[in-house]
Amino acid sequence: MSTHQDTVHEYMEGFKEGDHVRILGCLTDDVLWIIHGHRTTNGKAEFDDEIVGADFEGRPTLSVDRVFEDGDVVIVTGEGTADLQAGGQFRFVYNDLFTFRGDLIERVDSYIVPLG
Repeated sequence: MSTHQDTVHEYMEGFKEGDHVRILGCLTDDVLWIIHGHRTTNGKAEFDDEIVGADFEGRPTLSVDRVFEDGDVVIVTGEGTADLQAGGQFRFVYNDLFTFRGDLIERVDSYIVPLG
């Protein structure tokens, strides 16, 4: 596993455990998070606010199905569930594209598809 993949693994484990400090430690200060079709955050403070989105509570359950790496980019695909504040669960598949600057993530492109 490469250094970039190690960082992505640390990031994903941070999400699974609800550990904001762990997640933010993987990011550049000016990180950009584009959740396509939903929201774009700029910088760690906005990123931190989106870790548990406004409609959700608790920690998501995430599985990682595939990891691909090419240069400064790591792509992760998987499935997840998250508890909704209004009740019930949100089931989804995802694809996260992580772009690195040095050893830290400078951009995350998230593509999330709800499952019926």
